[in-house]
Amino acid sequence: MVSPDRELQFALDTRRENSLYRQRKILQSAQGAQVQVDGQACIGFSSNDYLGLANHPVLIAAFQDATNKYGVGSGASHLVSGHSAIHQALEQELAEFTGRPRALLFSTGYMANVGTIRALSDSGDLIVQDQLNHASLLDGGFLSRAEFQRYPHQDLPTADQILSTSTSTSTSTKRKLLVTDGVFSMDGDLADRPALADIADRHDAWLMVDDAHGFGVLGANGRGIAEHFDMSVEQVPVLIGTLGKAFGTFGAFVAGSDALIETLIQFGRTYIYTTALPPAVAAATRVALTLVDSESWRRQKLHHLIAHFQAGARQLDIPVLESVTPIQPVLIRDDEKVMGISEYLLDKSFWVGAIRPPTVPRGSARLRIALNAEHDESDIDRLLDTLATAVRECR
Repeated sequence: MVSPDRELQFALDTRRENSLYRQRKILQSAQGAQVQVDGQACIGFSSNDYLGLANHPVLIAAFQDATNKYGVGSGASHLVSGHSAIHQALEQELAEFTGRPRALLFSTGYMANVGTIRALSDSGDLIVQDQLNHASLLDGGFLSRAEFQRYPHQDLPTADQILSTSTSTSTSTKRKLLVTDGVFSMDGDLADRPALADIADRHDAWLMVDDAHGFGVLGANGRGIAEHFDMSVEQVPVLIGTLGKAFGTFGAFVAGSDALIETLIQFGRTYIYTTALPPAVAAATRVALTLVDSESWRRQKLHHLIAHFQAGARQLDIPVLESVTPIQPVLIRDDEKVMGISEYLLDKSFWVGAIRPPTVPRGSARLRIALNAEHDESDIDRLLDTLATAVRECR
């Protein structure tokens, strides 16, 4: 009999030889522009805490107050005994925030996406997705009983063709779900939501959008990509958001009609069969929602820094992808080189993530630079200068 550990170790060794091995670095401080990583003081460009709220004193105070009242854990799933008054209040406020009739909390964004797709599809249905959607959306398609097809990134004519073929040739297809990221998490580009909504409408499909990286950042009031494109609940009937990025806390939600939310409560397995997120997290998130409104300077500063980074990168001939979001990918392509550049930057006190396959397609390894409202122009200028040197030396 072959040893299981020997077989597993072979696969691990292969991944390491291909420069695809993942290793965790230990964060020894709160999230912020200045962080402590593996004992080293760095400027952090890896976190999705886009508005700098994860360590905000008002959120911390709300978390502590709620812990004193409700304790540390929720104790059970929402449907058993874990749905507190704070959870209920947050759901109502998220519905108002998104301009939808109702919202439903999930413990993670992964669970929200997988559970929603599974609850809304079955055998005979069709799910169509962008090839570069987040892994949780893709896994939702793979794990469903529906037919699952993907179109090349942002190739809307192909998406239209897939749905058109299904409409014209299949009498058994009961329901069609067109699924996309709002902001693509590794490229930083935006889905063309109006065009996707038109395609969905022509083929009687439902448009589902995961706007994890748009909420708090895009739109005049931080309402995300739906506000950015001025789209209604009828155009985007299934809207997903996460709370652990621009809102600075943890968890996720689905926003939509009363019928959608009731369907997820009844049939969403990742909602029904998991423990509710701690009430204290919900309390902190309620405060974060108010700060997104009252401290709009964070969003304004962030967009200024994005433009500053893009202009500086072009001036220094750094191969950055065009992005109007805090996600600023620098395309290196070579897996070994991107790791070398990341370590070079860390040695110079910049923490920048190196992204390799299978997170991104082969041949598209990149640095994923994440900007934060707590950064200053000087932080970005120092990063750009160091990065330009690293890119030149690694060519």
